[in-house]
Amino acid sequence: MTDTPFVIAGRTFKSRLIVGTGKYSSHAVMAQAHAASGAEMVTVAVRRVNISDRSKESLLDYIDERIFLLPNTAGCYTADDAIRTARLGREAGLSDWVKLEVIGDERTLFPDNEALIEATRVLVKDGFIVLPYTNDDPIACRKLEDAGASAVMPLGAPIGSGLGIQNANNIRIIREFSKVPVIVDAGVGTASDAALAMELGADGVLMNTAIAGAEQPVAMAEAMKHAVIAGRLAYLSGRIPKKMYATASSPLQGVVGT
Repeated sequence: MTDTPFVIAGRTFKSRLIVGTGKYSSHAVMAQAHAASGAEMVTVAVRRVNISDRSKESLLDYIDERIFLLPNTAGCYTADDAIRTARLGREAGLSDWVKLEVIGDERTLFPDNEALIEATRVLVKDGFIVLPYTNDDPIACRKLEDAGASAVMPLGAPIGSGLGIQNANNIRIIREFSKVPVIVDAGVGTASDAALAMELGADGVLMNTAIAGAEQPVAMAEAMKHAVIAGRLAYLSGRIPKKMYATASSPLQGVVGT
């Protein structure tokens, strides 16, 4: 079966799984999990990197140089703060790509979509490749795409909740109308959640806590790798329709004597 490449802003990735760098028990465990996941892109909070003195030990030292680095603006609550953080990361030589986060509520960590759209417009004009983390709202995703986002990243559930995909229909709608890649970000708890996201048509899945917080992070990273592959293959294969009643898997029509 032939699949279309996973391309963001002209860059092609073989793996559709994107992973994070936070909450691991050690940098060494993080590196092992990254390897087991097969991910080719990892996201790291700009605020967790010592950009003033790169000579000191950093988590960046534990990220394979072959893995593409996606800085994020985690911890930002205003558009101005997110824009400033993205620019600091670029000036420090991290990347001109950014996973854009503008949080609207400290307890739920839901995005502030209005501020997110504003920040996206500014950063796109500033030459950034912007991947905004947003609510599972088809209208917000459309506005972010119109603002120049290179991908949209709707949440499956609140950050770190492990609840899985809470609104499957919205993810389907977002995928149907989006002209840029759709990456489900946040809320994945286990491999079946990642598989479902892909079965709904998502182009990729981004996760951190589901792997880093697992009892065995390295094993969970491998499970997530296989789940994303399986979910994508299932989506391309075309599932059978759901029915109210049973249909015999071994029908009697055409059998001699019936």
